[in-house]
Amino acid sequence: MSTPDSGVTAVLLQMQELAERFGGLDEREGDHFRDVSEALTGLGTSIDELRGTVAGQGKVLVSLKGVSGKLAELAAAIEPLLPPEPGPLYYPAPSIRWWASDFSDEDRAKALARLRNWVEVIYRPHYGHLAAKLGDCWEQHPLCLIELDWASELWSVLYLRATRNAGVLSSQAEYGTRILPALADQLHTETTGCRHQRPQVAANGWAGAR
Repeated sequence: MSTPDSGVTAVLLQMQELAERFGGLDEREGDHFRDVSEALTGLGTSIDELRGTVAGQGKVLVSLKGVSGKLAELAAAIEPLLPPEPGPLYYPAPSIRWWASDFSDEDRAKALARLRNWVEVIYRPHYGHLAAKLGDCWEQHPLCLIELDWASELWSVLYLRATRNAGVLSSQAEYGTRILPALADQLHTETTGCRHQRPQVAANGWAGAR
């Protein structure tokens, strides 16, 4: 049988146990509170640093307000001195393979049409006495076909462009004063006095018209 003293003792023990538990809770909550406080302190520091950074950037932007206007003035002054923007360029077509065994009649007809167009639209109307040296039978001369192929492509590279620089200008001068006159002499020699230009002798011995 328990006595009154033993009951009191049991109550005191329970109270002591509860106190220890509350003490542990207080200690853990205190640790949590300290962690939260430190985190908030660090966040406050970061916010202060961010405010300082933003304020500094604002000062920089204010100082740059005058710079933008100066840069615009400088760009306007430099613009006339810069070379023009490159425009569309002409890229040479593949070489005409007159000699190839697989060069069909259709391919030949297309290639001749392209060269004929350049001769009639560019060469003869614009190159005066040089073009006058080219015989009408040029289409029947392999040498003329090969030479006019690169001559027309080189002309297109030099002249079918939106802009030009000093190098292109120099190449145009060389094309007109050295390359083309030499070519015109070759074409003249090839198409003058050839069998296509000789009078055809009729059966009765009289020279007929060509």
